[in-house]
Amino acid sequence: MDMASAIPDRVAWLMERMRPHWRILAAAAVALVVLHLASGGSLALVIVTVLCLGVVAALPDARGATSANIEAGARPAPAVTSGMSAEILAAAIADPLIVADARGAIVMANGAAAEALGDVRAGLSLPLKFRAPEMQALLEAMLAGESTASADYVEKVPVERIYRVSAASAGEGSGLFVLVFRDQSEARRIERMRADFIANASHEMRTPLAAIAGFVDTLLGPARNDAAARERFLVIIQEQTARMARLIDDLLSLSRLEMKALELGNRRVELTELLGSVVETLKPLADESGVTIENAFGSEPVQVAGDRDELIQVFQNLLENACKYGRDGGVVTIERARGDGEIGIAVRDRGPGIAAEHIPRITERFYRVDADSSRARKGTGLGLSIVKHIVVRHKGRLDIRSRLGEGSTFTVFLPIPPR
Repeated sequence: MDMASAIPDRVAWLMERMRPHWRILAAAAVALVVLHLASGGSLALVIVTVLCLGVVAALPDARGATSANIEAGARPAPAVTSGMSAEILAAAIADPLIVADARGAIVMANGAAAEALGDVRAGLSLPLKFRAPEMQALLEAMLAGESTASADYVEKVPVERIYRVSAASAGEGSGLFVLVFRDQSEARRIERMRADFIANASHEMRTPLAAIAGFVDTLLGPARNDAAARERFLVIIQEQTARMARLIDDLLSLSRLEMKALELGNRRVELTELLGSVVETLKPLADESGVTIENAFGSEPVQVAGDRDELIQVFQNLLENACKYGRDGGVVTIERARGDGEIGIAVRDRGPGIAAEHIPRITERFYRVDADSSRARKGTGLGLSIVKHIVVRHKGRLDIRSRLGEGSTFTVFLPIPPR
């Protein structure tokens, strides 16, 4: 297109753009003419000014254009996701997802489904894949035309996982429905732990309370005037009260540990001095138990990042357990162990040892290998749980080794801070 033919097109375009503003332009032209007549100015100047106003009015207004597009229902620019396939979108979902057709055959499954549920290839029949009664009922509802359904499903292999399965139609007339498996295993585990904790705590509190209440009733009744019985019962009441106090103290310790964040900052604890202090504190208990504590940790100073009071609680609990549950007349040894960038403090006893099946659970709250023996030794069942909690808070680890008849070794590994 040459310049001569382009000029009429530009003029037409300019006139089209000026048309919506003709009232403003007309008013401006009248005002300028009046000014011209009153002042005796140049008419050519008036004409040029009016044309300039028209050109300015014809320029696009971004805000007005946007409003006009919205009012006209103009669609926004195509989104980047418009070209994505269903497989790409499904792969981006963290939960296992399966799309099935009206016959119950798998059309598509994402990577999370293959990883969690095993064989979920296209064409596989869902009723044959999921034989659990709750899944069969869910699939029957969807194949019968229901728009939504849900069920709890437990996958046993390779590890037990609990899923909340939600099913929904993929759209009117599509003939497809979608299954989404949301993993509820951790939430159920925490819920079960909370229920167990409440039940165990209630049981531990109820036993001494029942004993105290029974002996108080006896003292107020038949043994009111029996001095010997009164003396014996008061000793038992005192022991049960002390047991309840220990239990409450341990529960409060766990609660405080869980509620407060540990900010170590630049705090340093000297382990050699700390262990010597703990050994001296527990010497009366060791003598009472007929046990000798050998401190073979050495005299070389070792510093770790940590809270002194909490670390004292760790080694007091470990040494108390070793003294209580080791054989009478035995020896409890504190030794030094080294790891990669960490220092190990091992507490070893020569007691009866712990069976292998108990070791994974021994740090659980209220878990006891021998409940009667633990209570006889004034244990609350919370000591090792407190130990593990503190060690984890210090970014360390607790290693437990034991064999029946050969004693047990509890080793706390703590990271050595950079100098």
